[in-house]
Amino acid sequence: MKAIYFLVSLLALASSFASVYDPNPLQDFCVALNDTQNAVFVNGNICKDPKVVLAEDFFKHVDPGNVVNKLGSNVTPVSVNELPGLNTLGISLARLDFAPKGLIPPHTHPRAIEIFTIVEGTLFVGFVTSNQNNTNCLFTIVRNKGDVFMFPIGLIHFQLNVGYGNAVAISSLSSQNPGVITVVNAVFHLFLLKF
Repeated sequence: MKAIYFLVSLLALASSFASVYDPNPLQDFCVALNDTQNAVFVNGNICKDPKVVLAEDFFKHVDPGNVVNKLGSNVTPVSVNELPGLNTLGISLARLDFAPKGLIPPHTHPRAIEIFTIVEGTLFVGFVTSNQNNTNCLFTIVRNKGDVFMFPIGLIHFQLNVGYGNAVAISSLSSQNPGVITVVNAVFHLFLLKF
């Protein structure tokens, strides 16, 4: 009987890990739609009737972002909100533009792995592991045009332009809604609001 309880507990634990990622779609596509009268509700967004889907539902032009700001960087997301054809497909991306010395500050994506591809420039990238065995580990490296780096799901990571010119990168994320928590803003902004 103890073996059965153990097996049931193990299966319950395994199923809780399986729900962390976006589910596989059960249809070819589900173009997101803001119209609630002529639509079907699937995975958090309403689906456009497939009979009225257009090629434009699967297209998005992304211009360079404005890097004239205190961080010298700009993130232009391409998620289901900007590209409705991504709905239910479990993927999104972002264009990252950097001025010289531009920074994407430490942040995390609680629901996605990030594959980071450098299109132009030289970037210092890194992430911090969780404190397994009571120690965190910092992984950093300088990467150049054409290089790809991966940030594991939920881990704090950053990108800094260490080159002399502008830099551009593409982040591919394993969720249509990866979420983002900017560590400094989340911790200190909320902390300062309390005082």
